[in-house]
Amino acid sequence: MSTPQTAEEAYRRGAFGGAQRTGRRPCLVVVDLNLGFTDPASPLSCATDPAVEAVRDLLTAARSAGNPVVYTSIEYDDAAERTAHAFVAKSPNLLLLRPGSRWTRIDPRIAPRPGEPVLTKLFASAFFGTHLNALLTAERCDSVVVVGASTSGCVRATAVDALQHGYSVVVPRDGVADRATDAHQGSLRDLQAKYADVVDLPTALALLGRPPTT
Repeated sequence: MSTPQTAEEAYRRGAFGGAQRTGRRPCLVVVDLNLGFTDPASPLSCATDPAVEAVRDLLTAARSAGNPVVYTSIEYDDAAERTAHAFVAKSPNLLLLRPGSRWTRIDPRIAPRPGEPVLTKLFASAFFGTHLNALLTAERCDSVVVVGASTSGCVRATAVDALQHGYSVVVPRDGVADRATDAHQGSLRDLQAKYADVVDLPTALALLGRPPTT
């Protein structure tokens, strides 16, 4: 008689991690690749250069195929600081992200084009307190490709919320970045197990480069 698997063994041997269905109309969601997180001069920065290069390719694919692109950034005026006080308390340097500051601007290497919205958020998820879900509904999207920073923070929170809103979720491993390797790798493993399809860059490019179907 075989020995029952422990929860850890089941996790490692593939009891989790099935593939989601591929969406017919994906949206590329670029999470917090503003200068506060991409510029090494900022105390909030990650090592984002490889991710930014991958996102440039993903943007080209999505735009060429006519698939939507949405960006997020974070900023805090006095009222927003009070609202997000508990989050800010964990990362006081977030208060560098003041309205009008250069740190809140999307990295110019992947700047939005006219008509591509930049949603301002106060917390980790791109869905929480924003109109992202309404925008995706209006665009008739059934899936999201989530890129940006950080893998273990805002990317993970956005991916989890996207799944909970009914979207298939793809996370290109080359399009995300974190400050710590263990947090990055552990989050990708957990996302693949429970919330998203974690894929290589060519797979994500093929998905975004396919014209939307009805």
